[in-house]
Amino acid sequence: MSAVTVPAPALAPANQTLVIESPRRRAWRRLRRRPAAMVALAVIAVMILAALLAPWIAPYDPIQQSWRAVRKAPSAANWFGSDEVGRDILSRVIYGARASLSAGIISVGIALGIGVPLGLAAGYLGGWTDALLSRLTDAMLAVPFLILAIALAAFLGPSLTNAMIAIGITATPIFLRLTRGQVLAVRAEDYVEAARAVGNPHWRIALRHILPNVMPPLIVQVTLTIATAVIAEASLSFLGLGQQPPAPSWGSMLNTAQRFLSQAPWMAVFPGLAIFVTVLAFNILGDGLRDALDPRTK
Repeated sequence: MSAVTVPAPALAPANQTLVIESPRRRAWRRLRRRPAAMVALAVIAVMILAALLAPWIAPYDPIQQSWRAVRKAPSAANWFGSDEVGRDILSRVIYGARASLSAGIISVGIALGIGVPLGLAAGYLGGWTDALLSRLTDAMLAVPFLILAIALAAFLGPSLTNAMIAIGITATPIFLRLTRGQVLAVRAEDYVEAARAVGNPHWRIALRHILPNVMPPLIVQVTLTIATAVIAEASLSFLGLGQQPPAPSWGSMLNTAQRFLSQAPWMAVFPGLAIFVTVLAFNILGDGLRDALDPRTK
């Protein structure tokens, strides 16, 4: 009987090291391969920088009136034209980015701060906690997003702060339900069972083993909800429930411009474009992040 020779496995060179790519670096590499998402990220960065640097880059005081420049068309002196009392529209659009972006970011931060802990508790604890929070979430989601935000803003009173609180509370059920669903899927994984078997307390399992693994869908949802919050803030300001005049806001600028659409259409075009570009950029970035953070993506 002849012997069978099995070739020995080839050994890697001694100086060759195996590099393991971190999830964060892998997600960034995937995101860079999507030109549309990178352009959207650049647009968002420009918007944020413009809002932060508004006092230095705005050519005029956004609330300064000039009766010699009432409803002037776009020109070298006023790139975006002027409004019904001679205020520079470009300066007001730049300062209006502060209201819209802060409303989007802060309101989503409120929704995250409330919805994620409640969703984590509902998904991990189950039982009556899950039942109570789920029914409360269903009740809030039964009311259209903008209608509930308008009702809460009207109850709290017209101001930008109250508008952000109203939008944040209205967006809370979105994050609560998403977090609960992700926790229900993750808590049955083997590593969670292993952490429970070695005697880890429940709070440690929830915060150290479950929460980090449900963050990718939440990050994607954050970008999409910021876009929704920007539209909601513009709608509330349009109705007089958000940023109060004479402070600039894209929504209040559109409310004023509707009376002068035939005489000065530029009063509505530029704030409307600012809302459109910002919301589109956040939506495209959210789609890119969804693909970049999906572990099934090759």
